[in-house]
Amino acid sequence: MSLRVKLFHLNPEYSNRVFGLDLMRALAILFVVLGHGGWMLNEANTNFPWIPLIDGVEMFFVLSGFLIGGILIKTFQNTRSLGISTIWNFWIRRWFRTLPNYYLILLLNVLFVYCGIVGGDFSQFNWKYFLFLQNFSQPFYNFFWESWSLSVEEWFYLLFPILLSCFFVIGKKWKLARKQIFLFSTCVFLLTSFFLRAFIASNFQVDEFWLGVKIYKVVIYRFDGIALGLSAAFLKYWYPTLWLKIRNVSFVLGIILCYAIIYSSWLPNEYSTKVFKIILQDFGCFLLLPKFDAIKSAPPIVTRVITHISLISYSMYLINLSLVSEIIRLNFPPHGPTSAWAMYFTYWGVVIVASTLIYTYYEKPIMDIRNKIKPNRRFIRSREIQA
Repeated sequence: MSLRVKLFHLNPEYSNRVFGLDLMRALAILFVVLGHGGWMLNEANTNFPWIPLIDGVEMFFVLSGFLIGGILIKTFQNTRSLGISTIWNFWIRRWFRTLPNYYLILLLNVLFVYCGIVGGDFSQFNWKYFLFLQNFSQPFYNFFWESWSLSVEEWFYLLFPILLSCFFVIGKKWKLARKQIFLFSTCVFLLTSFFLRAFIASNFQVDEFWLGVKIYKVVIYRFDGIALGLSAAFLKYWYPTLWLKIRNVSFVLGIILCYAIIYSSWLPNEYSTKVFKIILQDFGCFLLLPKFDAIKSAPPIVTRVITHISLISYSMYLINLSLVSEIIRLNFPPHGPTSAWAMYFTYWGVVIVASTLIYTYYEKPIMDIRNKIKPNRRFIRSREIQA
């Protein structure tokens, strides 16, 4: 088998995966990459009637919450106590998945911005990036912008198990069911971010750009999207019949809501925009989950393509903007429709090939090491899809 063919045969264990969830993840990253490369199509002066896309990052948030929520629920249900060893096992597995790629791309951003290969404000780089604190409670911009969503996820999955453990101890004293404890913990994160946005919404004036920077990309204001994913995991685990029953209606309502948000007029300084728009987008993605989760198979070629994109999606997310799109913008700007289309297809090719290489020779070997680590016997892994 040639190197080229071997590169695109990742050989995952298809039996352990849910095709619909891979499909949702693949669509999310494709929407993100399409969005970050759209400026090249503008240069091409194309009059094609492009359809606005659902926000891929919001899809990632809700899907991530659903997948990790499933792992946490199974762990929670199979432990007598939710102690530090169980939480530590969860964190270690999570960090093996997320940190190596993040630090690799962070250091590449530092190098490329410093050398002038990529645009950005090097003075913005500091120690906070290593601890995901760059946008914890204050906005950041103009250096490795993609990292904002990773900070949201890392802090959520650091804090949520701790809160769940605390409520587990309290719940035992009050003789609360584990279902109630998990739901209450989820609601704390869901409502906290919502009310924080509501509290600060009237404190400053913003335009469309600063709305995203000051509110939508700040960690403490964005936990509710992932919490909605956990709510979906809660619904699937404790109410499986309802979960299956609503899948078609829920999917239609989700599409309607997502596009109602897209086509509605949201003025950036309106209170409703600052507080409600983003949670409505996330709720639309939440409604899509039952249907995606119910899709178990597809034709073999479709399964291979979608699974491949799903597997390399994390690397695609990390490199597509700062390390590909911005390099093209700064160093190889298109001049005219022909060069714009050439750069656009080059952009996609580089993103997919580079992400596949990173996954094959860096990300997957590290994941294999993770899988060899013997977990605490009380820690139960999800077999549905690697989160």
